[in-house]
Amino acid sequence: MRLPSGRLVRGRGLRRPLPEGPVPGYALHLLGRRPLPVEWEARWLRWPDFRLPTDRSEARRAFEEVWERSARERVEVACGGGRGRTGTALACLAVLDGVPAGQAVAYVRRHYRPGAVETPWQRRYVLRFGAGLR
Repeated sequence: MRLPSGRLVRGRGLRRPLPEGPVPGYALHLLGRRPLPVEWEARWLRWPDFRLPTDRSEARRAFEEVWERSARERVEVACGGGRGRTGTALACLAVLDGVPAGQAVAYVRRHYRPGAVETPWQRRYVLRFGAGLR
């Protein structure tokens, strides 16, 4: 997904095969349990399916790191299906990139995947994430 600044972040589902093309230099994996190792640098953020991150402060730091690294290297954000948790994280990255929190979910659904950010509490999380930047 291209952020308004032009930074690129690949969102994907880990249950699907790795897409063709270059591998990322860095990945943030959003899963309820430790993911399988990958050949590139990766960070695990404990985040059960259909829920929210178990540590909100750690999530903010992880999103900030992805956003910063996306300026200079290939990065990806991935969960099991690539929709709810990944969409929520991408919406938070959009907020970090300047999209108003109230518009971030619509931005992700338009530029990444319709139906991303699956639950009402994930949508509220994005709004609260944005409120935390003021």
